Amino acid sequence: MTATALKIAKPCSLPLALCHVEAGFPSPADDYMEGSLDLNEHVIKHPAATYFVRASGDSMIGAGIFNGDLLIVDRSLEAFSGKVVIAEVDGQLTVKRLLKLNDRFSLQSENSSYPPIELQEGNEVVVWGVVTHVIHDLL
Repeated sequence: MTATALKIAKPCSLPLALCHVEAGFPSPADDYMEGSLDLNEHVIKHPAATYFVRASGDSMIGAGIFNGDLLIVDRSLEAFSGKVVIAEVDGQLTVKRLLKLNDRFSLQSENSSYPPIELQEGNEVVVWGVVTHVIHDLL
């Protein structure tokens, strides 16, 4: 995983259609616009504590995180069991699901080809934040 912090973008309002897009059977098109939408308002809840990072590898494909995806990470959120986190383990950055079982923590991959990282007492672990959103191309 590469860690590249970026500045938070200035507000950018884009048109928001009034209609919903059917994922099943198509419905008649509506030409009505509801107003504008600033994605920053929807994906960045704590601007001062938010950063972006690119994912590398395929260990989190089961969570919908693919190689090259842009992850939005919030440092102000609590990293509790079940959350996908950016963690530094013994100097190496990784994105994994944090799990707690019987007072023991592990960082779990979402790909069965990768074993969990069992956190031991001697490990140096720093959680850099909780992943809140994933942005990837559909191409």
